[in-house]
Amino acid sequence: MIIENKIKNVKKSISYDKRNNKKISLVPTMGSIHKGHISLIEEALKKSDVVWVSIFINPTQFNDLDDYKNYPRSFNQDIDIIHSLSQNIRIFSPEINEMYSERISYKKFDFGKIDKVMEGKYRPNHFNGVATIVTKLFNIFKPDYTFFGQKDFQQVLIVKNIIEKNFNGIKLITCKTVRETNGLAISSRNRLLDEDDYVNSKIIYEMLVFAKDSLNKLKISEIKDYVSSKINSIPNFKLDYLDFRNSNSLEKIICSKSNQNLHIFICVKINGIRLIDNINAK
Repeated sequence: MIIENKIKNVKKSISYDKRNNKKISLVPTMGSIHKGHISLIEEALKKSDVVWVSIFINPTQFNDLDDYKNYPRSFNQDIDIIHSLSQNIRIFSPEINEMYSERISYKKFDFGKIDKVMEGKYRPNHFNGVATIVTKLFNIFKPDYTFFGQKDFQQVLIVKNIIEKNFNGIKLITCKTVRETNGLAISSRNRLLDEDDYVNSKIIYEMLVFAKDSLNKLKISEIKDYVSSKINSIPNFKLDYLDFRNSNSLEKIICSKSNQNLHIFICVKINGIRLIDNINAK
């Protein structure tokens, strides 16, 4: 297994592989590798000759310093998990000063409205940070394929926008959300939950399913009221939002019958730990 932490070495390796007409996949991660990441890596192995997994906890996408400091880190375990999938996977794990050589700051991007709502509203400039690091990675690797999970659907739309504007040669592959046995979308943050909060976290997916199943029975406002009351009644749980939005533009949907291209998004804070999820309501 190759583990690189210098951009120049990665570029040299990529250049060699491209000269030999090898297809290259990139799976960007912030480490704490879990089953969701594994599903992305397994798809990448099917698609290409060379698979790179980046492990980098990007500081510019955190608007809360404590959130950045508390983000789970398990590099040695990550290496073991990736190695068990294939010894041929290559890992890029740079230091901060390698990715941000001058100063740690994000670029400002214009994504229209898609970065202003939901996570963009609650986490100012989060998507500027995401776009900054994704752009850096795409410029380094120039992959044929890149892989992201549907759990972060708003992020997927941001990455799609970046590719359409600047990287036409990259194909974005979006993989299905992988879930815990209780339905909770798998996330690195899940391991921060205590036992009781983890058990109760099944309510998040249950409420998404309830919202989808209720679209033809209740008004959206009634669905929101019910979900809010159920989630906020659980100790340590707070609903940040339950949104019904167009799957492409993220325009808010007021009446479910007016648009069939609909996604339902949810964000719940559990003892300060922010968990997001979504479901296609078609």
